[in-house]
Amino acid sequence: MPVALARSISLTAAERHWLKKAACGHKIEHRLRMRAQIVLHAARGRSNARIARQTGLHLDTVRRWRGRFAEARLEGLADRKRSGRPGAFTALQAASVTALACRLPAESGVPISRWSAPELAREAIARGIATFLSASTVRRWLAQDVLKPWQHRFWIFITDPDFRPKAQRMLELYARTWHGRPLGEDEYVISADEKTSIQARCRCHPTLAPGQARAMRVNHTYGRGGAVAYLAACDVHHAKVFGRTEPRTGIAPFMNLVTQVMSREPYASAKRVFWIVDNGSSHRGKKAADRLTKAFPNTVMVHTPVHASWLNQVEIYFSVVQRKVVSPNDFTDLAQVGDRLRAFEDRYNATAQPFQWKFTTSDLDDLLARLDRHTADHQAESSTAQPA
Repeated sequence: MPVALARSISLTAAERHWLKKAACGHKIEHRLRMRAQIVLHAARGRSNARIARQTGLHLDTVRRWRGRFAEARLEGLADRKRSGRPGAFTALQAASVTALACRLPAESGVPISRWSAPELAREAIARGIATFLSASTVRRWLAQDVLKPWQHRFWIFITDPDFRPKAQRMLELYARTWHGRPLGEDEYVISADEKTSIQARCRCHPTLAPGQARAMRVNHTYGRGGAVAYLAACDVHHAKVFGRTEPRTGIAPFMNLVTQVMSREPYASAKRVFWIVDNGSSHRGKKAADRLTKAFPNTVMVHTPVHASWLNQVEIYFSVVQRKVVSPNDFTDLAQVGDRLRAFEDRYNATAQPFQWKFTTSDLDDLLARLDRHTADHQAESSTAQPA
């Protein structure tokens, strides 16, 4: 039987450049480097047997990749698509597990608070959805729909009947308007609240600084040194924070904070100073507003809607204090807590910029519309579920 002649190979400049880089690249897969070397040797007119000896490959391997390059050029050096092993699960099984993950465990009679991948796999087997199923397979299915049933977030429904007008007043103040008129240069907006029960926890062993391949270590055991309340007022448009510590919250501590702010310029001689507060007992209702105006006639108290402290910008500052000052809590006594908070105020005020508040009245209308649709759908489902 006659021996088949080796395929003749001629390269373009671009192909030769790519093959040389592939044949010598350290980050290229070994099999692709060898295929590139086969083609480069073939382009020099060498026989398959000689290429096999120089590369240490089998003669059939050299012949195969030389022929594939001759037929499909550079694309011929890639692996051909393979059918692979048949799937062990059907699309219906994956959809059934995903649907199960989108239901609360209590609805399925499972005595757990939330699903995990192993629990879902175990429940799927118990229900006969699959005879065998691993947690990693379940996790991969859920990842396709970006589902994480083991996580949860708290939320609270709007109960204040005057939510929109109250929220709109606050959002307009953040945009420097009041009743449709822009605020003047001598009008200010203050966001104020209390952060209660900041404890002084003295660790029984010193906190260890971070080291190589080691996070900061804080001893779990501590002695209690009491707690203080931290009251803060933030000038929304000028990024200026005024704070103080008090043994507890109440009307008198809050008025101390107001006096601390209103006794200095430019607030003392300002035309109006709007104080945005929540519905805490220290400043709740019309009595608190009258008390504030009586003490400082140029002030106007503006209350957030009920259960809507997230609209109060000082809460953003409190979150910064929690991350950077309070946690992890390691203070010898309450005096150190107060000193640290006052020092942080000075540090914060030196570089602070106004918060980039992006929630507008248009966003408020969209939120309320979504909640109305959600309420309507829920009521429709409830009426359908009731027996006739």
